[in-house]
Amino acid sequence: MAKSADLRPIIKMRSTAGTGYTYVTRKNRRNDPDRMRLRKYDPVVRRHVEFREER
Repeated sequence: MAKSADLRPIIKMRSTAGTGYTYVTRKNRRNDPDRMRLRKYDPVVRRHVEFREER
């Protein structure tokens, strides 16, 4: 059972707008071995910004 947790770890996505807002999600290490970068909505600045994976 620990093998699936290693393959899909829980990660925090932090806003690059400097607001400190985060999303918590899972990622597949096989498909995305590098740090993820997604464009998501930041409710503090009320617009879509880039979110980067934080370790």
